[in-house]
Amino acid sequence: MSNSTEPGNWDGPWYRVYTEQFEAAFLPNADEDLEAVDNVDVFVDLKDGSRWSATVITLAQVEILMNRWATAGETQGGRYFWCSDGLIVRDPGISNMTQVLAGLIENGEFTRILDRLEDA
Repeated sequence: MSNSTEPGNWDGPWYRVYTEQFEAAFLPNADEDLEAVDNVDVFVDLKDGSRWSATVITLAQVEILMNRWATAGETQGGRYFWCSDGLIVRDPGISNMTQVLAGLIENGEFTRILDRLEDA
């Protein structure tokens, strides 16, 4: 992939990652291993000034949630998963999620998948 991810840094509760094409602000739990993150909100600022958001979640975490909801009797017994701004990825970790975001920009799918936020 042509976009290398620079190491991120903490900014309060946000973990910010900078690439050539965007800045991503992830909101993991404070004590969470960043390469094990499997369900996280992210806000992405593109170089053109537009802002975007998504909830990035792994396929494995979706299965865990659906099984939990089946036991709890939610979502019709765990028969479906729905998330308004969801992006399901195969592998966990902030670095993997950043690579997915960069790939979505490269292949032109980014603006179809993430939710655009109102301009400030």
